[in-house]
Amino acid sequence: MSIRTLFVGVSLAVLGTAGASAADLIIPTAPQPIYESAGFSWEGLYAGVRAGGQFVGTNQYGNLGAGASITQGVIGGAVGVNFLPMDPFLLGAEVTGDYVWGNNLSTGEFFANLRAGAVVTDSVLVYAIGGVGVQTGPNNAGSVGLYQLGGGVEVAVTDAITVRGEVVGQGDFSDAGGADSFFETTKATVGVFYHF
Repeated sequence: MSIRTLFVGVSLAVLGTAGASAADLIIPTAPQPIYESAGFSWEGLYAGVRAGGQFVGTNQYGNLGAGASITQGVIGGAVGVNFLPMDPFLLGAEVTGDYVWGNNLSTGEFFANLRAGAVVTDSVLVYAIGGVGVQTGPNNAGSVGLYQLGGGVEVAVTDAITVRGEVVGQGDFSDAGGADSFFETTKATVGVFYHF
């Protein structure tokens, strides 16, 4: 074998190795994953404030005495917890306390409620609410048991704050004044809530 043949063979081997090494320098990269926002988290604890009105029908409601066919103001708060046992269904428990005033009458109303709803989109919840509670009467008139049923819509405006509109029909367990209608008053509120 001649030196020329050996030189050509070694040269080809070196060039082939250099070409293969250069190919190894190109590092394949996978495209970066695209992360989407997980949306608002409806699960967990929350607390907030609310305000609105209460519209008493023609029947006596609770301890209001002569408080039939009147409109009153409402200001209060709520604390609760939500669970999502199965997407998109929500279950929750909530306690509310409201100060109700107007027409020379003022009372406090406190409720323990259960909520059931559906997360329509990441930021919108539609729910039904029902509960039992107590009304403290004006001028230490005692207390009366109450119930309420209704519903609402809650919308997330940031990753921790929601705005809620709610309407409930309310009645009392008292038979004062004879037969009552099932709902003796309607309460409509708008609230702002912080989710922890």
